[in-house]
Amino acid sequence: MTTLTVWGAAKQVTGSMHLLELDNYNILIDCGLDYERNGDASTNEVFPFDPASIDVVILSHAHIDHSGNLPTLLRLGFEGQIICTQATAAIAELLMLDSVNIFLSKQRRKSKRSKKKHHAEKKPLYLQHHVMDTVERFVTIAYNKPFSLNGQISVTLIPVGHLLGAAAVIIDVDDHHVQKRIAFTGDIGRKGAPLLNDPQLLPQVDYLISESTYGGRQHSNDNLEQILIDSITDACIKTPGRLIIPAFSVGRTQALVYSLNRLFAKGILPKIKVFVDSPMARHSTEIYRKYANELSQEAQEFYQRSGDLFEFENLRYVESLEESRDISNFFEPCVIVSSAGMLEGGRIQDHLFQNLQNYYCTILFIGYSAKGTLGHRLLRGDPIIKLRNRELNVYASIRKTDSLSAHGDHDDLMDTIRSQSTEKLKNVFLVHGEEEAMLALQTSLNTEGYTVSIPQKGERIELA
Repeated sequence: MTTLTVWGAAKQVTGSMHLLELDNYNILIDCGLDYERNGDASTNEVFPFDPASIDVVILSHAHIDHSGNLPTLLRLGFEGQIICTQATAAIAELLMLDSVNIFLSKQRRKSKRSKKKHHAEKKPLYLQHHVMDTVERFVTIAYNKPFSLNGQISVTLIPVGHLLGAAAVIIDVDDHHVQKRIAFTGDIGRKGAPLLNDPQLLPQVDYLISESTYGGRQHSNDNLEQILIDSITDACIKTPGRLIIPAFSVGRTQALVYSLNRLFAKGILPKIKVFVDSPMARHSTEIYRKYANELSQEAQEFYQRSGDLFEFENLRYVESLEESRDISNFFEPCVIVSSAGMLEGGRIQDHLFQNLQNYYCTILFIGYSAKGTLGHRLLRGDPIIKLRNRELNVYASIRKTDSLSAHGDHDDLMDTIRSQSTEKLKNVFLVHGEEEAMLALQTSLNTEGYTVSIPQKGERIELA
């Protein structure tokens, strides 16, 4: 018997974690941090199963809402391998180490408050040595080549865009001489992304577990180049201020820097100073350079012409915290790119703290912000934001574009699922989306003849 239990990203978009139980063999697909529960030890440390009972983890991609709780899984007893692509292994290491820094930073702030109130201190979710233990468990495999887990089960990773190394997970099972094929989409990329190839369509499967982040929503027809020109012109030229762009250090920052590189190379704008304030962005950029052969043909052709995708004259990567703080005293117009994209931790909070009340500042969001995050509160127009125990009036201008979103929209999701025959696909299970998005996608799929379910968290489903 084969059963599926969705233990994370059920009717929400973080904390992806799906348990596939076969005869005496348990597979966990992804093990992400749940940021809608604040990503702290009191919630993410408790697993609804015994970590030691998991035989293998398959990691779809490196984003922290899919990979970020792996060290906790190991710390609490998991002893198996973690299967993923080479690029995913490299990026996941960076992101998990960054999570440790965020945990320790939060602990230091809480420690100061606890001492004043005589409360016991909470330990971080995991530490650096837990991450390194996790990295030792990675077993990397190539795209589109089946990898045997045991005599009855194999896994194949299919490239789906979204992030360097990202993959859909195809699991083939011989269940008492009955063949089953189960697919987990991971996060599906959008077509025509600046750096990455379009998602590859999936082979025919029996069951499909699909993300639904942009269900019911279409990406705008915004021209990214024009959005950047307009935003820089308004924030830095017409008014000599600053443009702050929150961006995840891995994936989004590289796509943005590449887009800015192409823009300045055309000479359309004066060479406004661009700061990329994230050491991890610089390190992850090296990974993008290492795996440049996996990038889009357009990006590879630009590299041949320019010599580098991620360097240009007016660009400066900021390393030290002291350099980061000095940006506050940089009074010329500038663009500041800093992580994290949803504003949950990272150096972006330093820049927000200094600039939310600055009328000459514009904050440009270039991706999705989940409910419960600081980014979501700013995007919904909250006039006052609590940050670092201070209430700050929001005087900065807030802008948004989804033209750099790493997720496919409703049509992209539909195209992925349409590759499956309605007669052969037994069920589509929607995960990794807010309920409204799931219902919109479910309605469209039902109209085309697909059987669609929206699992509750912890619901155990038999894949007959």
